[in-house]
Amino acid sequence: MSRPLFALMIVAALAPAVHADTTPSVDDILAKHYEAQGGLDKIRKVQTMRLTGKMTMGPGMESTFMLEKKRPNMQRMEFTFSGMTGISAYDGKQGWQVMPFMGKKDPEPIAAEDQKEVEEQADFDGSLVDWKAKGATVEVVDKEPVEGADAWKLKITKKSGRIEYDYLDADTYLLVQQEEKITQRGTEIDGVSTFSDYKDVDGLMFPFSMTSGAAGTDHKQTLTFDKIELGIALEDTLFHMPAVPAHADSTASKK
Repeated sequence: MSRPLFALMIVAALAPAVHADTTPSVDDILAKHYEAQGGLDKIRKVQTMRLTGKMTMGPGMESTFMLEKKRPNMQRMEFTFSGMTGISAYDGKQGWQVMPFMGKKDPEPIAAEDQKEVEEQADFDGSLVDWKAKGATVEVVDKEPVEGADAWKLKITKKSGRIEYDYLDADTYLLVQQEEKITQRGTEIDGVSTFSDYKDVDGLMFPFSMTSGAAGTDHKQTLTFDKIELGIALEDTLFHMPAVPAHADSTASKK
């Protein structure tokens, strides 16, 4: 057997092992992800934020919105459409909403089956920061293309058992896509969100555009942020469900 042929056989035999070594560990990928965002210390120091912009739900369907968040897991979103303002909020324990578009002008708790989903969505830092402390596990699945660019696909199994897939751009290590099961009108579907137009805000990188909806369909909604503010004063009472007006109680008692 000639030496060149023998050498090629050795290379072929070792190829799987070499390929395996090229896949970085979860810790390596996340270290670069945190650094790309601005660093874990800066991320953890942010206590509050306010995001304002526009929400597009389809042709001719556009509304303004304001999303306010407070550590560790309180959030409140107000959105105005056709002169009416809706509210979706979570105070750290209970989710509630005001939906005048559906004829519901008074605050009411969200359905019990939606509580866990809202609680996880209100996580101030998202799934990848302090994931071990949150009781989650993270695995590297593979490298896959997202919008024509390679991305590391991470599988996050949350403490609740819910599974989320995060895609981090292989060059920038910023989050570009997220997949998980979501509930719409009582039906569980495959949800997908994409993130783009990253900009620096006080030393941290934030996506200024986010599109989400059911996978495999054109029914998507896009949030475009005009402004992101960090470290603003937000009282806890802002996130608590207001008392139901007396007229609502009397109306309910007559039914």
